[in-house]
Amino acid sequence: MNPPVEPSASEDGSSNESFRGSFTNWQKGGLLGSGSMGPVYEGFNEQGFFFAVKEVSSIDQGSQIIAQLEQEISILSQFHHENIVRYLGTDMGDGKLYIFLELVTKGSLARLYQRYELRDSQVSFYTKQILSGLNYLHEQSVVHRDIKCANILVDASGSVKLADFGLHKAKTNDTYKSFKGTAYWMAPEVVNNRTINGYGLASDIWSLGCTVLEMLTHKIPYSHLEVMPALFRIGRGIPPPIPETLSAEARDFILKCLQANPNDRPTAAQLLDHPFLTRSASETSILASPVDNIIQL
Repeated sequence: MNPPVEPSASEDGSSNESFRGSFTNWQKGGLLGSGSMGPVYEGFNEQGFFFAVKEVSSIDQGSQIIAQLEQEISILSQFHHENIVRYLGTDMGDGKLYIFLELVTKGSLARLYQRYELRDSQVSFYTKQILSGLNYLHEQSVVHRDIKCANILVDASGSVKLADFGLHKAKTNDTYKSFKGTAYWMAPEVVNNRTINGYGLASDIWSLGCTVLEMLTHKIPYSHLEVMPALFRIGRGIPPPIPETLSAEARDFILKCLQANPNDRPTAAQLLDHPFLTRSASETSILASPVDNIIQL
């Protein structure tokens, strides 16, 4: 692969926002975390621009993994949406493949809920953005296949980005049949891929319901179960426990996502109109524009 030294243009002809310079003589910084393909580091280029670097040891990876990476890069380069992490370029060296991505400063939503108690208003604000990015993918017939808090990043302004597309796949014949995803967030039709005729966009909606539940409870879905018992329950269409202490709007949103039959789940576009996401203007403005609100005071 020939590494691009400039970001790709967006649909309106502009380049990726705030990118400066190239990846010549870039430096690898501290470890940020781990993705589906390997560690992710902070990077720094000669123009002083910071970015994230996904590092893959191409020598140690099989041809199937490399092909999957090439697919990820190819499709990521086509995404231009404010709620999807921006792809910036690639590089090769010392038997490793480096994928350069937008640096999202506050880490994952999983790390966030481990540090803070997330209220309905905040979860609503984040969920609306997740759905906006998910709807963008689904409009292009792309299934993410691994929606969970660990794969959703948040920056200091509260903007969230879908990330870690190592498992995503463009939809070709409406359904998939491969067993992909992370066990506790998998939809029943994914678990039952040998007995159900594949799965489609609705599998991401089940995972979204699990992700909203995760944010509100600070626990992964089915946290009381080991993997195999959890998969057994998922395969039977039994949703994870939903606490009665959650608000009625939050419970209704989660339950609509966690319908056993994928045909009964709303689409991403339909969920954007759910009452859980149509918070009051004052709540949204405080979350979205903290500086503006301080100035008005």
